[in-house]
Amino acid sequence: MAVELGPRHILTNAIAPGFFPSKMASGLIELKGGLKQLQEYSPNGRLGKPEDIAGLVVFLSSPASSHLNGAVIATDGGAVLKGRL
Repeated sequence: MAVELGPRHILTNAIAPGFFPSKMASGLIELKGGLKQLQEYSPNGRLGKPEDIAGLVVFLSSPASSHLNGAVIATDGGAVLKGRL
């Protein structure tokens, strides 16, 4: 999409969140050992908070991201760098 829509000045980027405590994720969080286990797995020692995604949305909506196209931004505290859970 980034290649197709870029010439029309439409930027196509994505946010790839890691584990964020929510009703939807609660079952999976429990299957993975609970909040404490997932927090310990994360390099920054915590799970995501709503403001973590909100900050990315503000950035992607601002002129600061005007040359960013086709990016997938992981917001998972670095957990993707440690491999699969």
